[in-house]
Amino acid sequence: MSNPQPLEEEVYDMSGARLALTLCVTKAREGSEADLDALERMFQQLGFESTVKRNPTAQQFQEEMENFQQAMDARDDFISCAFVVLMAHGLEGLLKGEDGKMVELENLFEVLNNKNCRALRAKPKVYIVQACRGDHRDPGETVSGDDIMMITKDNPQTIPTYTDILHIYSTVEGYIAYRHDKEGSCFIQTLVDVFTENKGPILELLTEVTRRMAEAELIQEGKPRKVNPEIQSTLRKRLYLQ
Repeated sequence: MSNPQPLEEEVYDMSGARLALTLCVTKAREGSEADLDALERMFQQLGFESTVKRNPTAQQFQEEMENFQQAMDARDDFISCAFVVLMAHGLEGLLKGEDGKMVELENLFEVLNNKNCRALRAKPKVYIVQACRGDHRDPGETVSGDDIMMITKDNPQTIPTYTDILHIYSTVEGYIAYRHDKEGSCFIQTLVDVFTENKGPILELLTEVTRRMAEAELIQEGKPRKVNPEIQSTLRKRLYLQ
């Protein structure tokens, strides 16, 4: 058997501009302001130019994404990476605008893919989604052993439309997300703590976010609940924010 080789570390070039767009429905979402404050602190520390839009309608979610893309493509300077934070009530694949209408997450994600956003082609695009993805509640299970995660890789000559994307959901498909009326959401607060206090590739930081959330016990309607984020990655290189 041949000796396994250590992976060569390919890293995204983070020397250029870092841009962040936060679209947050705060109405009927107590604790949202605490999350916005935490994110603002994080983006400032990590050197992001950050824009926040409160209470977008379903149509404005789409329009703000398109404005963000057009502004990036119009810039002359080098852009390293973009973060998009989406916070609202939601169902699987859908976010609820301030007007009560739904917008499809897929339509929002599409705006910045390698085909539609020239400035971000082959560059990391990170989406953070704090929203319910259904109405299931997880009481937790007793476990032994470890979960298995499968990672596949592509190495094409042209770049696929959907690479270099990281989706970070506050909860797994079908489940509700929790938010404290004063302290904000367990997910955003934990993510900000880990991203501002630690160094390492973003996927390792997200493993730590997941570990902390999996250990936390939330009490909802007097019952203990468990909640954990879900991470979907098509990143081709390591992404360091610090």
